[in-house]
Amino acid sequence: MQNFEEVYLTDYVRTPFSRSRPPNAERSAFSEVRGDHLVGFTLRNMFEERLKGKVKPEEVSEFLLGCSLPVGTQWAYAGRNAWFAGNMPASVPSVVFDRACGSAMTAMHHGIMSIQTGNNDIVVASGFENMFIETMNPTLQKSIVLPQDLVAEAPGNIWYRDDIDIMTGFQMVQTAQKLFEEEADKITIEEMDHWGVRSHNLAEKALNEGYFKGEIIPVMGHKEGDLNEPMLVEHDLSIRKGTTYEKTAQLPPVSTPGFRGGYKNAIIKRKNYKERFGTNKGAIKAGSSSPLNAGAATCMLMSKTAMEAHNITPMAKIISMGWAGVDPSVMGRGPVPATEKALKMANLKAEEIDYWEINEAFSVVALNAIKSMNINPDRVNVKGGAIAIGHPLAASGVRLPATLARILNEKKARYGCANLCCGSGQGVALVIENTNL
Repeated sequence: MQNFEEVYLTDYVRTPFSRSRPPNAERSAFSEVRGDHLVGFTLRNMFEERLKGKVKPEEVSEFLLGCSLPVGTQWAYAGRNAWFAGNMPASVPSVVFDRACGSAMTAMHHGIMSIQTGNNDIVVASGFENMFIETMNPTLQKSIVLPQDLVAEAPGNIWYRDDIDIMTGFQMVQTAQKLFEEEADKITIEEMDHWGVRSHNLAEKALNEGYFKGEIIPVMGHKEGDLNEPMLVEHDLSIRKGTTYEKTAQLPPVSTPGFRGGYKNAIIKRKNYKERFGTNKGAIKAGSSSPLNAGAATCMLMSKTAMEAHNITPMAKIISMGWAGVDPSVMGRGPVPATEKALKMANLKAEEIDYWEINEAFSVVALNAIKSMNINPDRVNVKGGAIAIGHPLAASGVRLPATLARILNEKKARYGCANLCCGSGQGVALVIENTNL
């Protein structure tokens, strides 16, 4: 029986996450910066500034890249575009992964397994997204064509499925609305709004304390509102200062209730919905949703043998991984079965995890995971979450476990778990251990 190699997370760097505001290019600080170039900045910084020769680029076994939509101007060309943007050697092979928001964590999963089995010993994993270019570039728009013959709603089409609501699965905010309605007995609109406020308040505190300087490299973009004025972006631009519940609760909804055609079948009828929630409007608001963003994140994974040979101090040890599929119309359920799998593989229980990073695609996703697994909310997203920091889709898959490793070291805690829901109805998770205690 093969003995698996131990795998360690040994380095991590990311760009700031800029706020993408289609269709107004002048309002998006990275509207003229390609996503693969953002990855390039992180690679150059990692090898030239952070590692300072301890690991040479040509010693990397493989480069693994995650992108949720690697077409058009985000065309990753098997991961080579981003690797070459980092001024990296052609001798290192690469590949790109797409599991929607879980793409980069999936890249990490594959890197971990390749090291465990001895096929690789040093892997660099990255994730990127530029959601301004993604949504506005004409080339990319032509590439995004919903397969109507697959998702046809009308029975009689040979591809029709009455057991899966795929059309709702294409509308992320509606998947959140549907999850809220299914879990309305344990999650309220007020809780979701409060969680969004919490995210901004904690992220603002971490920003003011300089916490994010330990992982962010400045990137040149342009001033928000002026394409012609260069601006060095040094921190995440979605964090709102002085966020209050009173202001957040007044924000208009961005989702539509099921009874109004928000998804295939209504869970709560119109009359009951009004009686229950005091409104006929949707429950998901901008204040309880992650924004559109641009950004990239990169990490290094090493075998114990390679790490010791290069005299590298680890950030964390990889303990286990998990992934799972759920109904695409309630994608926010994905983190729960993925995490349960990872915990089972690690022989751990949820209560043994000291800190969590649960991706806040929407408040309802984090709250559902917290309530489903009986997690102490005070141990979740303690530096703020994606609602404030931002969620450039694939990039979050590296940011969450790597930021979590920093938190474990800061708090002198042992175990951490990071997870994400994925568009299309999936979940991914990683369990890590602080070995620097």
